[in-house]
Amino acid sequence: MNHKAEVEKHYEVRGWYSTVQEVRHDGGEPGEPLIKAAVGVVFRNPYLGKFDPDLSGLIDPSPSIGHALGERAVALLGGRPCQSYGKGGIVGTSGEQEHVVACVTTVFGNALREAVGGGEAWISSVTKSASAGTSIDIPLAHKDELYIRSHYDAITFCAPDAPRPDEILICVAVASGPRVHERVGGKTVADLATAK
Repeated sequence: MNHKAEVEKHYEVRGWYSTVQEVRHDGGEPGEPLIKAAVGVVFRNPYLGKFDPDLSGLIDPSPSIGHALGERAVALLGGRPCQSYGKGGIVGTSGEQEHVVACVTTVFGNALREAVGGGEAWISSVTKSASAGTSIDIPLAHKDELYIRSHYDAITFCAPDAPRPDEILICVAVASGPRVHERVGGKTVADLATAK
């Protein structure tokens, strides 16, 4: 299925955005690079101008966004498997925070999990209302176990011209592994493997 086309069928899309970081070291010896990627889509907010108790117009088609953004994000990992993920969004200043939250509920999350190759953990999330060009720190956590401390991380994402007051920006992030030089203990990926 062409998930991008599905998104553009249900939402009035203005643009797609992406960013990638490759971190080789953080003060210690360089090792296997950590790749972090974030992608987003910006579309017109259909709920402006009145308070509506029913936000199903944003919720119901949101799996298409989860699939499309997940596929784009994983592609930016360059063939590496996705180990962690996160989601979020910004609603423009003429909208409500609840409008962006409606776009990233469970049905969106389930589609994102499918797109990144599975995931059993709750997806870390952040939403806010802000003006165009505002950055957002998308939290990252291991996709199969929220309490894997080595994968607690974030990536800063920004669409320089979005969201405009009448728009919504939805974004996801993925990473290929733990923080570079992680070493503060806690539950590990090895613990997760032995528990299965």
